[in-house]
Amino acid sequence: MKKIAAYILPLALMAASCAKQPQTSQQSTTDTAETTATATAFDANTAFGPDKVVELRQPESNKVIIKLMFKNGSMVDPKGKEGLTYTTAQMIAESGTKDMPVSEIKDKIFPWAAEYYSNVDKEVTTFTFAVHQDFLSEFYPIVRGLMLNPAFAEEDFKRVKSNQQNFVDQVIRASSDEEYSKKALEDLLFRGTNYQHMVEGNSASVPNITLEDVKSHWQNYFTKNNVMIGIAGNYSPDFLNQLKNDVAQLSAVQPSIPLAGEPNQPNGVQVEIIRKSDALGSAIFTGTPMPVTRSSDDFAALMVANSFLGEHRKSYGKLYDKIRTTRSMNYGDYSYIEWYDRGGNVQLPIPNVPRTSNYFALWIRPVQIAEGLKQQYAELSDINVGHAHFALRLAIREVDNLINKGMTQEEFELTRKFLRSYMKLYIQTTEKQLGFLMDSRFYGREDYIEEMDQLLANLTVEDVNKAVQKYWQTDNMFITIVTDDSEAEPLKEALLNNTPSPMSYSNLVKEGLPQEVLAEDDAIATYKLNVTDVKIVDSKDTFR
Repeated sequence: MKKIAAYILPLALMAASCAKQPQTSQQSTTDTAETTATATAFDANTAFGPDKVVELRQPESNKVIIKLMFKNGSMVDPKGKEGLTYTTAQMIAESGTKDMPVSEIKDKIFPWAAEYYSNVDKEVTTFTFAVHQDFLSEFYPIVRGLMLNPAFAEEDFKRVKSNQQNFVDQVIRASSDEEYSKKALEDLLFRGTNYQHMVEGNSASVPNITLEDVKSHWQNYFTKNNVMIGIAGNYSPDFLNQLKNDVAQLSAVQPSIPLAGEPNQPNGVQVEIIRKSDALGSAIFTGTPMPVTRSSDDFAALMVANSFLGEHRKSYGKLYDKIRTTRSMNYGDYSYIEWYDRGGNVQLPIPNVPRTSNYFALWIRPVQIAEGLKQQYAELSDINVGHAHFALRLAIREVDNLINKGMTQEEFELTRKFLRSYMKLYIQTTEKQLGFLMDSRFYGREDYIEEMDQLLANLTVEDVNKAVQKYWQTDNMFITIVTDDSEAEPLKEALLNNTPSPMSYSNLVKEGLPQEVLAEDDAIATYKLNVTDVKIVDSKDTFR
C-alpha cells in the first residue's frame, strides 16, 4: 500500500487548484424534489418534469453551459427497433434545424469556440451546449432550433443510420476487444431485459428504424414532462426564464417510461467466451448484481473498497499491483461499482450516465494467449492456455481476500485520504460540475460529490469491511472473455474442469522473481472457481 502515498500529494494539490477556480456563488436550484443525504431508495422519475432546473451560478465565468437531460435512454427503445433513442438523439444533434443545415451551423459556431453534443445511455439522454458568454445571444437561437425545430433531413438520416449500422456490425467487434468484452458482459448480465442491448442497437434492429420512427420518438420521449434543465456559468435571470419558457414548448406528451431492467442472477460462475480470428489476447470483464447505487450511504464504503482493489486507470490498486506490476501480464486491471462510460478513453468518470440497475465488475485488460506465448518463448511450447485462466483466478482470489480478511486500518486511511482528494478531480470543469449535480438529482441527492466526501470523512474501516461482506461475492458471477479462435476451446475446458493453471513465465523472467511471488503463483494456480457453465460464441453471432 505504500504506492498509494505517491498519488495523494499531487492529487491533493490538483484538487486544491481545482477548488480555486472562480465560483463566486454556490449552486442553487428551483427543483423542489426533496432530497436527503441518507437516501437508500429513490424514484429517478421525480427529478424530471417541466419545472426541474439545476443551477450552478458562476458570475465571474466567461462561459455558459446548458444541459437538457431526458429520462428515456435506450431502455425505452421499441422491441425490434433497438437503437431508436440513439438515432433520434443523433438526428437532433447532427441534422441541424429547419432554418439552418448542420454544415452551416458548424461553420457559424466555430469562431465562437462553441460546441454541442448528445450522449445516450440506458436511462437518460443528455444534450450539452457550451459557448462563451459574449456569443450566447447568437448561439442560443441555434440551441432553441435544434431542440424545438430539428430538421430531420433525409440525407442526414441516411448518414446517421449508416454510421450506426457500421458500429453495431463492425466497429464494436473490431476496434477494441476490451470495449467488446464490456458490452458483451452487459448483454449477458441483462439478457432478456430492456438493459440488454447496446444503446446503438444491434445488427438486425437498426435497419428497421425509419425517419418517421425518429420523428414519432422525438414527440413521445423527448418532452417537457421528462426533461431536467441544467444551466451553469454567467447567465442572467432573464435568460434562464427564456430557456425555461422555450423548453416548455417541447411536446406535452406524458411519456410512459418503463422500469429499468434488473440484472439476471448468475447460478455459479457463468462464462461466455467470444471467439474471433486474429485476436492478440484475451480481454476479460466480469459482473455480478449489486443492489447499491449512489443513492445509498453504503456506496461511500464501497468506494473505498473499490479504490483499494483497483481504481480505474490507477496503478496503486491490488489488482494492478499483482497482475501488471509484479507479473507484467497486461496494461492494467481495475474494479468498478458502477458503469464507467468510455473507460478506454477517459481517465476520470464522466457525468450524465446515471443508472438504477447496478453491478460490481472487474476489468482484466487483455492478457496473452497460448499461441502468442509459444511463438515468443521456446520453453513455453507445451502450453495449451495462455494467461487468462491464471489472471482470472488471481483477480477473484484478491476479491475473496478482501471479503474474508478486510482492509487494515493503515490501508483504509491511505485509501480514504487518496479518494477524498481524487473525487475533487471529477469536477474540474464547469460542465462536469453541472453534470454531476444533475446526476445527484437523479439519485435523490443534492450534491453527490460533497455528500460522499462527508460520508467518507465519517467512515471507519469496520464500515468498509462490513459493506464488502454484505454486497460482494464471487461464487455467482457472469464473465465474458473475448479471445482468439485458437484459445477458445482449451480455455473452456480448463475453466469447466478447474484445471491447474500455472503461470507461464519465460525462463529469464522467472529467474528474477522473488520466492514469495512464485509461492503465491502456486496457490493461485489451483484456486478453485465456482464455474458452472462455459459457452463459446462466435463473434459474428454477437449483438445480432
